[in-house]
Amino acid sequence: MMETPIRSMLAKSIWAQALTEDQLARIESEMYSRKIPAGGFVCRKGDPVTHWIGVHEGLLKMSSVSPEGKTVSFAGMANGGWLGEGSLLKEEPRKYDVVALRDSELMYMPKATYAWLLDNSIPFNRFLITQLNERLGLFISLVEYDRMLEPDARVARCLAALFNPYLNPGIGLNLQISQEEVGNLSGTSRQRANQALQVLEKAGLLKVDYGSITINDLAGLRQFHG
Repeated sequence: MMETPIRSMLAKSIWAQALTEDQLARIESEMYSRKIPAGGFVCRKGDPVTHWIGVHEGLLKMSSVSPEGKTVSFAGMANGGWLGEGSLLKEEPRKYDVVALRDSELMYMPKATYAWLLDNSIPFNRFLITQLNERLGLFISLVEYDRMLEPDARVARCLAALFNPYLNPGIGLNLQISQEEVGNLSGTSRQRANQALQVLEKAGLLKVDYGSITINDLAGLRQFHG
């Protein structure tokens, strides 16, 4: 059987590997893909939640803007990651914005398909429990480093958070990312992100090249305090 574009995209997703052929066939027929340009909104705060969204190729930022205009960055999502699993379980508007930091190709699973998988796949439910637990742990750590850590350490923890095998399974240790994107994800300016990356490079935790970062010590990056 010829592999369809959607099936190829799903190959990056951990949860899809545990489904039956019949389940995969139904999902393929009901999902679609869409390309979002750099700077474009994937979804906005206040939107109704109608789909589970996956990243085939690209980099997204989940954030919110306060009434005073301050932007708070929650998380970055890269290849193989999915967002909105918790929001789909609740009948309420979306609580955050998601913006594409670069040209991205996304997958969209309708809410009805998501609900059907919940009703028909025990492995999918197990994946979601782990996914939600990993997301909770990520957000707890984000609150910690936003309130307690200096900018160098915040950049380190933000980069390390991208390398979660459940939240971003398709990402490799050579990360195609610009210093501006690092700043966007960590809530700092490009210049401040550049300074932090120099500190982390001197510490031997990563190597900075033009348009990319290679992680040398992921455990050290996760524990960096400055």
